[in-house]
Amino acid sequence: MSTHVLTPAPPDTPLRRLGTAGVFLCALAATVVLAAVHVTQGTSSVGALDLLALPFGGGDDEAARVLLASRLPRLLAGVCVGVALGVAGSLLQSIARNAMASPDTLAVSSGAHLAVAAAAAFGLTLPLPLSGAIALIGGLGAAALVMALSAGGRAGTTRLILAGSATALALMSLTNLFMILFEQETTGLFAWGSGSLVQSDLDAVTQVGPVIALALLAAVLAGPRLDILGLGDDTATVLGVNVRRLRMWLVVLAVLLSAAAVTVAGPIGFVGLCAPVIVRLLPRSIPGLHRSRTMLPLSGLAGVLVVLGSDIALRAALGAQAGVEVPPGVVTTVLGAAVLIWLARRYRDAGPTRQPPAVRTGATRSRAAFLAIAGVLAALLAGALVLGLLGGDRWLLTGDVVNWLQGRSGRAMTFVLDQRWPRVLAAALAGTALAVAGTAVQAVCRNPLAEPGVLGVTSGAGVGAIALLTLVPLAGIWTMSAAAGAGALIAFALVYGLAWRGGLSSDRLVLIGVGVQNACTAITVLIIVLSDPWNTAKALTWLSGSTYGRIPSQLIPVTLALLIVVPLLAWLRRDLDLLSLDEDTPRILGVPLEPVRLGALAGAVLLTSTAVSAIGVVGFVGLVAPHAARALVGAHHARLLPVAALLGALLVSLSDTLGRTVIAPAQIPAGLVTALIGTPYFVYLLWRARANSEAA
Repeated sequence: MSTHVLTPAPPDTPLRRLGTAGVFLCALAATVVLAAVHVTQGTSSVGALDLLALPFGGGDDEAARVLLASRLPRLLAGVCVGVALGVAGSLLQSIARNAMASPDTLAVSSGAHLAVAAAAAFGLTLPLPLSGAIALIGGLGAAALVMALSAGGRAGTTRLILAGSATALALMSLTNLFMILFEQETTGLFAWGSGSLVQSDLDAVTQVGPVIALALLAAVLAGPRLDILGLGDDTATVLGVNVRRLRMWLVVLAVLLSAAAVTVAGPIGFVGLCAPVIVRLLPRSIPGLHRSRTMLPLSGLAGVLVVLGSDIALRAALGAQAGVEVPPGVVTTVLGAAVLIWLARRYRDAGPTRQPPAVRTGATRSRAAFLAIAGVLAALLAGALVLGLLGGDRWLLTGDVVNWLQGRSGRAMTFVLDQRWPRVLAAALAGTALAVAGTAVQAVCRNPLAEPGVLGVTSGAGVGAIALLTLVPLAGIWTMSAAAGAGALIAFALVYGLAWRGGLSSDRLVLIGVGVQNACTAITVLIIVLSDPWNTAKALTWLSGSTYGRIPSQLIPVTLALLIVVPLLAWLRRDLDLLSLDEDTPRILGVPLEPVRLGALAGAVLLTSTAVSAIGVVGFVGLVAPHAARALVGAHHARLLPVAALLGALLVSLSDTLGRTVIAPAQIPAGLVTALIGTPYFVYLLWRARANSEAA
C-alpha cells in the first residue's frame, strides 16, 4: 500500500497570478513612471507641460535644449548606474552565496574610486574608455583582496562585512590623501565620491551603456550555470561546471559593471545591496522568478528604481538645486544602511570570527615581564612625544626643547613649540582614549574584531561635531564635546537597541554597527556639501583626524574623560575578564551583567566622543592597540588596559609626527596614517581567522 504525501499548493496571490512576465511588466511600468517624473525636475523653469508639448511640435527651443543637454543625460545616467549596480550586486550575492555581498561591502566601488582619484591627482586627463579601464583595475584589486580574506564570502557574513569595511576604509583613506595633497587637481571629487548624476552631455552614457548591456547579456547567458553553482561547489563540479573559472569570470563581470557605474556617476552607495534584496522579497511561489536569468535583469530594474527614486526624493525634499550640490548616493547609502540593518536582524551568523585566533589572546606573562613591557612602551612613548616636539616643517634640536621648558628660548622658538605641544599631547591623549575604549568594547561584545568605529560610535560623534561646526562655527570646546558626545550616544543607543533580540549577539552587533556607521558617514557628507561644498580640504581634514590648530583648552574634555573612565574600567577589570568569556559564566559567578556591560560601553562612548572632539575621526586605533596588547601581555584586563593605553598613545603620536614631517610643509592627517597602518594588521587578523577556521 503506497502512501501519498499531499503538499499544499502555493497561495494564489495577485503576484503569482501575474507570473514572471507580469512582474517584469510592472517593474518596467514603474520605471517609466519614475522616468517621466524625473525629467520634469530641474533648476530651470521648464515644466512637465513644456516637455509634453515637444513630441507634438509644440514647446520652444529652451525646453528642447534643457531636455537634451541636462535632464535626459541625467536620466539615462541613472538608468545605466541602476542596471549596472543592481546586476553586479545580484552576481556577487550569488557567487558568495551571501545576501550581504555587494559592490560596497566588497570594497569594489572604493577601489574604483581610488583609481580614478589617483589618475586625477597626477593630472591625467583620460578619455572615458581609459578611465573606465583604470576603475576596473582598482575594483578588481579590491574585490580580490576582500574575497580572499573572507573565503569568497562563504566563511561568514561578519567576516565578509568586516573585511570589506576595513579594505574600503583603507582605500578611502588613500583617496582622501590624494584629494588633500592635490586639492586643485581633484576639485569636485569629494561630492562625486558619494555619486553624482550631473551630466553635461550624452558621451558617458553612449560609451559606457553598450558595455553595461553586453555585460548584462553575458551574465544572463551564464545564468543556468550560476544556478548550478548555487547548489554547492561539489555538486556543480559533478554536474560538469568548472567552478573556479566560472566564479572568476562572474566576479570580473560584476566588477566590470561596478567600474562602469563609477565611471559614469562615481560610487553611488548600496544600490547593489538593495536591488537584489528587493527582488528576493518577491514571493518564491512565482514560477522561475528566482532563477538567475530572471533575477539578474529584475535586479537591474530594481536598481534603476532605487537610483531614480532616490534622486527624485532628494530634489523633492531639498529643492532642485540640491540635485546639483547633493549626491544622490547619500540617499542610497542611508537606504542601503537600513537594508543592511534589516538583514543583520534577520540573519544569524555563526562565522568563525567568534573564536579569535591565537595571536589575539597572547600568553600570560609574569609580573616582571609585564612591568618590563610596560616600561619599554612608556619609554617609547616619551621618545615619541619628544620626537613630536622636534619634528615638523622645521626640525628642532633637543636643546631647543630644554631651553623652552626652562623659559630661555627665543621668541620664534617659543612660538613654534607653543604651537606644537598641544598637538603632540592631543594625539597622545586621543590615542589613549580610543585604545581604552576599544578594549572595553571588545570585552563587552566578546568580538575580537569590534571597536568603537565599527559600532558606529566614532561616525556618530563625527556627525554631532560636524553639524555643530556647520551651524555654530565659533562654538566653544565644551559645546563641541557635548555635540560629539550626543552624536556618539545616539548612534550607540541605536546600534545596541537594534542588536538586542532576547540577548546580545556579537555578530549582529557588529553588522548593525557597520550599517549605522555608513549611514552616519553619508549624513556627514550631506551636511558638508550643503554647507560648504567647495571647502574640500577642511572637510577631509576633519573626517580624517587632524591635530592641526589644537589649543590647550581642547584637551580638557578628553583628559577629564580619561580621569573618569580609566579608574571605572580598572575597578571593573575582573568583571570584564569574565564578561569576555561567555554569557553564562559571569551570571553564575554573580556579576551584574547588564550594569557592567552598560557602564563599560558608556565609558567607551564618552572616551570616543571626547577623542573625536579633540582631533576628529581616527580609525583602527581601538582595534589595533588592544590586539597588540593581548599578544604582549595576555587577556587579563589588569594588564591589558595599561598596555593598550600606551600602545594607542604611541600609535597616534607617531602617526601624527609622521604626517607632519614626511611631506612638510604639507601635512597628512593622523587618521589617514593610522588607517594605513591599521588596515594591514586588520587584514592579518582576518587571514589568521580564516587559516584557523580551515585548520579546524
